[in-house]
Formats: sequence, C-alpha cells, structure tokens
Amino acid sequence: MLVIEQHAPAGAPATEHLTLPFELRCKTRLRARLDSGEEVGLFLERGIILRAGDKLLGKDGRVVEVASAPEAVIEARANDPVLLAKAAYHLGNRHVPVQVATGLLRFGQDHVLGEMVRGLGLAITETEAPFEPESGAYGNHGGHAHPHGHSADGEGRGPRIHDMLIVGRR
Repeated sequence: MLVIEQHAPAGAPATEHLTLPFELRCKTRLRARLDSGEEVGLFLERGIILRAGDKLLGKDGRVVEVASAPEAVIEARANDPVLLAKAAYHLGNRHVPVQVATGLLRFGQDHVLGEMVRGLGLAITETEAPFEPESGAYGNHGGHAHPHGHSADGEGRGPRIHDMLIVGRR
C-alpha cells in the first residue's frame, strides 16, 4: 500500500492519479485506490480538503494528483445574478456545500433543496458532474489550510469569527 502523509512540492509532475468524490476529499485519514487500482493510505494534516489538481507525495517519492469524481448533483441556473445570490444565501443558510460558477450553483442531490431553489425561480437539472464546492471563509485555499492566521484547532494570532461580538448584541 502506498502511504501518503504530505503534499508534494509545487510543480512536481504527477505519476499517479487519485479520483475521489467530495465527501472523501474531506477526510484526512482514508484508505482508497489510485486510478491504477493500487491501494493507498492517506494520513494528512487534519482540517484540509483535497481539491482537484492537488498533488500529494507518497512515501516512496511518487506524486499523486487528486481529481474530483463525478457525483450526483443538482445544477441550478439563472441569468439573473440576484436570483443566484438568493439561492446561494438560502443554501448557505442550511450549511449546504455549494459550487459557484457564472450563472450556476451546483450542490449535492436533494429533492427538498432542489424544490426550494426551483421555487425561488431557478431552473434545476439533476446530473452527474465533478463537485468542487466553495471552501468557505475559513476553509483551505489553494491546498493549504487556514491562511488567515489561525490553525485548525483555533490557536493562532488572528481573531476568530467565533470570538467576535455580533453588532447590536453584548
């Protein structure tokens, strides 16, 4: 089994590929199979989300590129940016992972959420597609976690949103 414990250096050419759905790309301890069929064990820093294009370094020196597996999603489309913003707001208010693109919101298939978004005026389509949702304000960006000054366990130099006062409340 190929063991992976870290990201590969920038620019390293990939020799292997690992295709995973979003749910598994959120796990830092995972047993999976490379696209070649070889078994791999991931033991990565907690709190990261693997993104398509991320490169990982195997203990034997091989570089493994991560790919997003196609999965069951709903695509909600609208030409009106206000409608898209409203739908994104309502999905985010329910803590639903959402991929945002021009004229499009993509989220995991859920008939209740699909009907909610359709009710807001968006056209919806159920399909299979790679899913790369937004990482959120405190998620990882570009393959590393917490670039804004605090670690996954909350230690660090910057203020945390959980520690800030809400305007109008004491």
